[in-house]
Amino acid sequence: MRGTIPVVASEQASKQLSTLRRFLQYLLLYRKEIPIALTLVFIGAVTQAIGPFFLGWSIDRLIEKGNLQGLLLLLGLLALNYGLGIIAIRGQIIRVGWIMQRLLAQLRQDIFLKIQSLPLSFFDRSEAGDLMSRLLNDVNTVNQAFGLTIAQMLGNIFSLVGIIIAMLSINLQLGLLSNLVVPLMIFTTSLFARWARARFRVTRQTIGELSAKLEEDIGSVREAQAFNRVQTNIAQFDVLNAANRDANVEAVAITSAFLPSIDFLNTLATAGVLAYGGYLAVTGAVTVGVVTSFLLYVQQFFRPIQILSQFYTQAQSAFAGLERIFLLLDEPSELKDAPDATEMPPIQGEVRFENVKFGYNPDQLVLKGVNLHAYPGQMIALVGPTGSGKSTIINLILRFYDVFAGAVKIDDIDVRSVTQASLRRQIGIVLQDNILFSGTVAENIAFGAPHTTQADIEAAAQLANVHEFITSLPQGYTTQLGERGAPLSQGQRQLISIARAVLINPRILILDEATSSIDTRTEALVQSAIARLLQGRTSFVIAHRLSTVTQADQVLVIQQGQIVEQGTHAELIERQGVYANLYGLQLGAADTTVLQNEK
Repeated sequence: MRGTIPVVASEQASKQLSTLRRFLQYLLLYRKEIPIALTLVFIGAVTQAIGPFFLGWSIDRLIEKGNLQGLLLLLGLLALNYGLGIIAIRGQIIRVGWIMQRLLAQLRQDIFLKIQSLPLSFFDRSEAGDLMSRLLNDVNTVNQAFGLTIAQMLGNIFSLVGIIIAMLSINLQLGLLSNLVVPLMIFTTSLFARWARARFRVTRQTIGELSAKLEEDIGSVREAQAFNRVQTNIAQFDVLNAANRDANVEAVAITSAFLPSIDFLNTLATAGVLAYGGYLAVTGAVTVGVVTSFLLYVQQFFRPIQILSQFYTQAQSAFAGLERIFLLLDEPSELKDAPDATEMPPIQGEVRFENVKFGYNPDQLVLKGVNLHAYPGQMIALVGPTGSGKSTIINLILRFYDVFAGAVKIDDIDVRSVTQASLRRQIGIVLQDNILFSGTVAENIAFGAPHTTQADIEAAAQLANVHEFITSLPQGYTTQLGERGAPLSQGQRQLISIARAVLINPRILILDEATSSIDTRTEALVQSAIARLLQGRTSFVIAHRLSTVTQADQVLVIQQGQIVEQGTHAELIERQGVYANLYGLQLGAADTTVLQNEK
């Protein structure tokens, strides 16, 4: 166990160094701006470093000799010096701020692009609230640590170097005495930073969990009230909130104890310079002006060290956030286009599953050797109990996942050999709970074809039986919708989603419980729109209400990841198997009377 702590500390230091290198790669994107910023930083540091030297020099050379004219001239030079320093410091803050804000904007953009490109399997095991926390909270933490203070940090580094050179040049003994506390300061900073880094890492983790809980509870507030879960949700939120609070309190307790420690070392160094410098001045070894310069330099010397040390502890929170950000950016994109992937040619609509095996968990198969063949223009109905694998078949056609074994082919082309974009461009989908977005009605219809014309949008709406409803809205097609399509009803959202699918004119169409959860009148409109949409297209229809798939060319009955029956509605009724039993149960007739009538 004795060797564990150094190894862990070494690993943490290596991880932090790697994180810093990744962050510097973003900084180098603005390499043309960096020299300008560094020049301004250097000018600001020089103006701060030479001030005490001239003040000490004026005491010995001007004040003691009564040279009033020279003193006035020196004061003018100091005013010019510090004025130039103010301009340089202001310029460096503006320039560095410009660089940092663009860097952080690029970081947010990269996170968003990564989230959008990750496969669905990643989202199966991730929480939306935690991802939002990385995009917003973690980046904001980096902004707070680096956005404004990095300019000060760079200026203080240059100032510190200039002060050390000036102190050693004026008097070597006093210069070395002033620097005796530096090793103590480095040790103190390292100790506090190690404690702070561990606590800030916990704060970033707990704020991610808190954000995930908040996002989930806000999205399900209706269900919480309906099932009397409000108090339970509040209690769970209180636990997470308290964990985040305690982590932040511990981090603040560590950082709040740090500054007094640095102040003590500052006072110690000042007392040493005053005592030893006063002794040298009394014995005539140095002048009063030299001691005065050193006292001013000691104050300036510790000011940048204090700021740098404070920045170092604050940066621990930023590094904890950056670690989470880069962990997300390094998440492997499991579903990539093959290096030699080609564009999918215009689809005719033939779909084959050849002994397909797949599972969301490698240890548990969902599909166990599925074979199916859909001819162009056929309607394929997928029926079976929940969890049997119906939606999984749909996901594989769209290549949201890759099969473990076998192949999914469209027009005899393996979907893994073409680009995902060219494949999905020719497949339309209408879900049970279609998502509409904040924006106009027209923008929602044109979601899959944003550059289409208004005439095409209206033609798609007419085909989807929703044109009349849209024109009755206050602003027609330019009516603004809220989050998830509020305030439209479920049926109205469904009709708009059908228009969205119509607009891209897909050769393969997927309908997942598209007529459930809507009233009878709207269902008639939806069924009519779907009938038009299905014409001339290969379609896969998931339906629990078997009465909606009686006209299917093929009905596939799926149980436990296998196709147990296959045929037309009439053939399966004749067979008196699983499908016939399901159909009879849905009609409320467990006996064969109704089934015989169906024949």
